[in-house]
Amino acid sequence: MMSAPAELRSVTGNTGKLGQGDIYDHTVAIPPMPDYNGRILAYTATAAIIVTGVLQDVFPQLLLWMVAGALIWPHLAHVLTRRTFLRRSARIRQKMLFLDCIIGGSFIGLIGLIAIPSVSVVLMLMFSCLIVGGVRQWLFGTALMSAAMAATVAATGTAADLEAPLLTSIVAILATGTYICVTAYYSHQQARALLLAKTQIQNQREQSIALSHKLSKYLSPQVWQSIFTGERDVRLETQRKKLAVFFSDIKGFTELSEEMEPEALTELLNHYFNEMSEVALKYGGTIDKFVGDSIMVFFGDPTSRGQKEDAFSCVSMAIEMRKHMKIMRQKWRSQGIKTPLEIRMGISTGYTTVGNFGAENRMDYTIIGKEVNLASRLESLAEPGEILVSYETFSLIKDRIMCRDKGEITVKGFGKPVPIYEVVDFRRDMGPHRSFLEHEHSGFAMYLDSDKVTERERKAILSALEDAADRLRQEDDTE
Repeated sequence: MMSAPAELRSVTGNTGKLGQGDIYDHTVAIPPMPDYNGRILAYTATAAIIVTGVLQDVFPQLLLWMVAGALIWPHLAHVLTRRTFLRRSARIRQKMLFLDCIIGGSFIGLIGLIAIPSVSVVLMLMFSCLIVGGVRQWLFGTALMSAAMAATVAATGTAADLEAPLLTSIVAILATGTYICVTAYYSHQQARALLLAKTQIQNQREQSIALSHKLSKYLSPQVWQSIFTGERDVRLETQRKKLAVFFSDIKGFTELSEEMEPEALTELLNHYFNEMSEVALKYGGTIDKFVGDSIMVFFGDPTSRGQKEDAFSCVSMAIEMRKHMKIMRQKWRSQGIKTPLEIRMGISTGYTTVGNFGAENRMDYTIIGKEVNLASRLESLAEPGEILVSYETFSLIKDRIMCRDKGEITVKGFGKPVPIYEVVDFRRDMGPHRSFLEHEHSGFAMYLDSDKVTERERKAILSALEDAADRLRQEDDTE
């Protein structure tokens, strides 16, 4: 006469955005009581009520035919919903439950609204409606049941005595209680399974977040973000884009590698890469790769602020790297590394091919093209501490960054000699108002970036400079 909660369901968690975080796909079987078994239980309970009522002369003998119908209908309903065209019908479970409500209402009308058997059937129907479809299903089910009940009562009338004998009432109560308890048990099992599924999904989500963060260490943050937010597909594809390409290496690193132990050299190199990577990310650069002591960075993909801004950010990054290298060199000197390490850099701007290269099972997100070769060549030609840029880059930054003409060079892949320029500094930092000062001599080194000095640090620096000046004056007086 009614159905139980649901057939086997699955709970699937799925998200395609790494940061938030996280990619996972997990299916958990939820084992509620199937419709078939629930309908058999409900109609068997109703058949027991009918038989008891007929034996006690509460119901007319004619209702015995409904016993056969109650025992056959669950199997027939199962066949109709699983073996025929009805299986393709949307919300077939709810529709079959509506039919159960009509049958139940008709039965209540046929028994003449005898109180306890009628209430028992109503409870089973309403319980099923609330579990299967919520309040909406309950409202529609109640309306259909009431309509069927009213129509049947209008045709057959009510019973002379609405009170049922004790045995019939007991059987009706036991049958209804059994149905509700069994259905509630399976609902409880379903709730436990849902809780377990939620816990498993949460655990897998946390594992996926941790894994995605580990994988992000092997990719530039911009590339990782575009992949894990679904903006970029992981497949072999490339495109032509105008990018600013940066190369750098350390002058003197080869000599240093012959003097230092491999472990100490590795620690120094990792420290250098870590510091320079933070500078690159600060300006929005996409870190392509580390090769030996070289760094390759490009601007303009996967995100771009326009060709001019990309080129300016790239050169700004290079200037800050040069300044930062001087500070790091002083720190290394205090650690006993006397080899003067200098960074040299080359920057080119132009059209390159950018995207995923390689095989389907092993890809590398990188760029190729003659502008990449030009940037690499400029880096190899640069003097220690020098930043060389191509004419295209110079034309995009010249209004904000002072550059010096360095003539022309011949580069493979370019039909004509390529004009190159040396980056001097930001125009705003030129002259007496510049923020960065440096003085380096034997026994003395000073690097001052006044824009980064706080008020408290300024007092300490002034005190240290005054002490140093007093010391130098005392030595002059002694001499």
